[in-house]
Amino acid sequence: MIQKTIQILNKRAKFEYEILDKYEAGIVLVGTEIKSIRLGKASIAESFCEFNERGELFVINMTIETYAFGTYYNHRPKSERKLLLQKKELRKLNKEVKNSGLTIVPLRLFINDKGLAKVEIALVRGKKLYDKRETIKDRDNKRTLDRLTKR
Repeated sequence: MIQKTIQILNKRAKFEYEILDKYEAGIVLVGTEIKSIRLGKASIAESFCEFNERGELFVINMTIETYAFGTYYNHRPKSERKLLLQKKELRKLNKEVKNSGLTIVPLRLFINDKGLAKVEIALVRGKKLYDKRETIKDRDNKRTLDRLTKR
């Protein structure tokens, strides 16, 4: 039962962070990981991205469940997975993270038209408590406005 379009979202990211810039990155997968993603058995809820000492970008804490029909070739559910971006983009992101204390967070994991797994990552700044309250208030106002216009 493979779904046509796979979109695994990080719903908390828009609430927790202020999104500054978005990038689309490829992801290095091993073994049966792509099969689990195609079945929609992945989560990027608590994940974040980090650079290693060689300047490569990795996604940490991303969970891809083990493939049900995999044998001893099955993958580990929580392992670091390398993200593929152009060198120029990697250098820019690394500089931003080091200098201004920003974070890189995955927003969604999807499969593109060619059948490749991609991750949409964003350069983000953490929101303060009052910003979160503002977001909640805006959401409630929008909901009540929609409710009124429906009648």
